[in-house]
Amino acid sequence: MTTRDTTVAVFRPDDGRLEAAAELVESLGATPIADPMLAVVETDATPREDADVVVFTSKTGVDLAADAGFDADDAVVAAIGDTTAGRLRERGYDVDVVPDAFTSSGLVAALEERVDGARVEVARSDHGSPVLTDGLEAAGAFVHETVLYELARPAKSGGSADLAASGDLDAACFTSTLTVEHFLDAADARGVREDAIAGLNDAVVGVIGPPTCDAAERHGIDVDVVPDVADFDALATAVVEAAAPTYHE
Repeated sequence: MTTRDTTVAVFRPDDGRLEAAAELVESLGATPIADPMLAVVETDATPREDADVVVFTSKTGVDLAADAGFDADDAVVAAIGDTTAGRLRERGYDVDVVPDAFTSSGLVAALEERVDGARVEVARSDHGSPVLTDGLEAAGAFVHETVLYELARPAKSGGSADLAASGDLDAACFTSTLTVEHFLDAADARGVREDAIAGLNDAVVGVIGPPTCDAAERHGIDVDVVPDVADFDALATAVVEAAAPTYHE
């Protein structure tokens, strides 16, 4: 058996990231199942520019803010992780805070000692965790949230759910709590939810971090892989290795 026989579902927005994810899985020797579980719908909103602290939680949010001409001025700029921080720097922003744990609770821990009485702008999607905003408010911040984009499930998504239900999916890479929810929604729409979950539990399931792990397990999905770094490359590499640990040409 070669890793090329290993089918790996990847769930990314169909805006170039899905294609890149599929190419990565293929470069690792497996067969990608590219399923666009997310679609980015812009709201045309821009972050407020009168904040003392501005928080970004994704590369998409950074790009939308930058494209709209957002000026961080003298604000403290915080990123949820290295990937978001890297995009901020690429777009010309200084990054002041990156938490040790790349999660909403990690951001709260990194900021809580400096936000008491501060105006904090949280720029993100419509599916952001309340852990971030509630935690900052509990630390004494005056929090304003700007929804830069909405995340919808494309009508064409769900092929991976059929494959999981029929036992033809070897692995899956979930990149957010919403990809878990949308996968299950797609399975529901196709009438294969229980079989799809059973199929995932016979496969290798990888998730990008603890919140996504919690979401999967809450729905009865067993998680096999959580990479140390919340990065898709690390996730895909670990999942392919776990799904096909040895092979022969």
